[in-house]
Amino acid sequence: MLSTKMIALSLATALPMLLAAMPQALAAEIKNVVMVHGAWADGSGWRPIYEILKKEGYNVRMVQNPLTSIEADVAATDRVLDRMDGPVILVGHSYGGAVITEAGDHEKVAGLVYVEAFVPDVGESPFGLIPQDPNHPPPFDIGEDGFVFFNEAAYVPGFADALPQADAEFLRDSQVPISLQGASTPLTVAAWKDKPSWYQLADADHVIPPEAQKQMAGRAKATVVTVSGGHLAFIAHAEDTAKLIMDAAKAVSAQ
Repeated sequence: MLSTKMIALSLATALPMLLAAMPQALAAEIKNVVMVHGAWADGSGWRPIYEILKKEGYNVRMVQNPLTSIEADVAATDRVLDRMDGPVILVGHSYGGAVITEAGDHEKVAGLVYVEAFVPDVGESPFGLIPQDPNHPPPFDIGEDGFVFFNEAAYVPGFADALPQADAEFLRDSQVPISLQGASTPLTVAAWKDKPSWYQLADADHVIPPEAQKQMAGRAKATVVTVSGGHLAFIAHAEDTAKLIMDAAKAVSAQ
């Protein structure tokens, strides 16, 4: 039987080692999230999810990508990633999925979460992935300067139908146009080939058809969850979206 002195000596030897290991164990749990908005929107759309994640102890930042070119949007994302203090879960909605696909090769990105988003491969562009139907062209209003607004009459029923009317109308009236050239630029990186990914699929999306979402998510070998609603289902189902992000963070942390 060990003497009291020997037990005390063992504890005194082991305790510093245990204490030294604790910060490393805590550091392994990913708590950083960076979220990238899509076209005809800005970072404020993430607020419901931001508030949920903050309450759960996550360090969250939103990228205000300018939507002027894929290069500028990736650069804006890199600036935010550079400021994070450790591994990050990078999240993108809609066109933002193309941005995180290109920016996801950043050394701090541990996993990708696509939310009703485009998931291009190298050589593909986000607008190039929109299904082409001559009888039903996309409801885009293209200005002489090459920037695209979502048609106002189509915005609420086609883009923001997942939200209450007043919220949908506010987003319509504050939409941020996107560069047609930028959204048509082929990607040079497909980070999902090297980083684990998750995908939230909206079953009634009029912008990116559910079947197209399923196909892109399958190609990326993403873990898929489905929610009810249209293109802005991530706002309407903020708790589900936040849970998916947290699940991704926990899964990557466990690897």
